[in-house]
Amino acid sequence: MDIGKLLITTGLALAALGLTVKYAPWLINWFGKLPGDINIENANSRVFIPITSMIVISLLLTLIANFWFRK
Repeated sequence: MDIGKLLITTGLALAALGLTVKYAPWLINWFGKLPGDINIENANSRVFIPITSMIVISLLLTLIANFWFRK
C-alpha cells in the first residue's frame, strides 16, 4: 500500500474526528453510557472500563477497513 495514501487517509480521519468533537459533540455522547460499560466511583478514585463502547467502535472500524481494502 502506498504510504502517501495512508497518511492522507489518516489525516482526513483525524480532521473529521476533530471537527466532530468541536462542533457536534452530541454525536459522541453515547461513548461510555452503553449497558456493559463499567464505571466504579469511590471517594478517592474512579475506574472506567468502556467494554461495550469499545466493541461497537471495533465493529465499526472493522466494517470500514473491510470496505476500504476490498478488491
